[in-house]
Amino acid sequence: MSDVKEKRAGLKRRQLRLRRRLQGTPERPRLSVYRSLKHIYAQVIDDVSGRALVSASTLSEALRGALKSTGNCAAAAKVGELLAARAKEAGIAAVCFDRGGRKYHGRIKALAEAARKGGLNF
Repeated sequence: MSDVKEKRAGLKRRQLRLRRRLQGTPERPRLSVYRSLKHIYAQVIDDVSGRALVSASTLSEALRGALKSTGNCAAAAKVGELLAARAKEAGIAAVCFDRGGRKYHGRIKALAEAARKGGLNF
């Protein structure tokens, strides 16, 4: 197996391990984060109904022109703030955090802390 395939397989294993524990309910939906090299995406998901309740990303209309770079911690923090504001509008106060198999570090951490600062509890 090549190094890239091993990394992807490890990431998939960690994602599945986390998802065994985390389940988004209507009372406490799951905040899922996906990170690519250029962008970061976050959505609040109710796993019971299988619906995304709120979403935000660096590609969102509200952030597209305001960000100088989309692949850094500052952009992730803006996405976290936007997601928290949209979640408050939708009446969501508490979520469980799904970091998607990634370390709680860097952009993932910046997004989470900004969402907490915006009023989400997790």
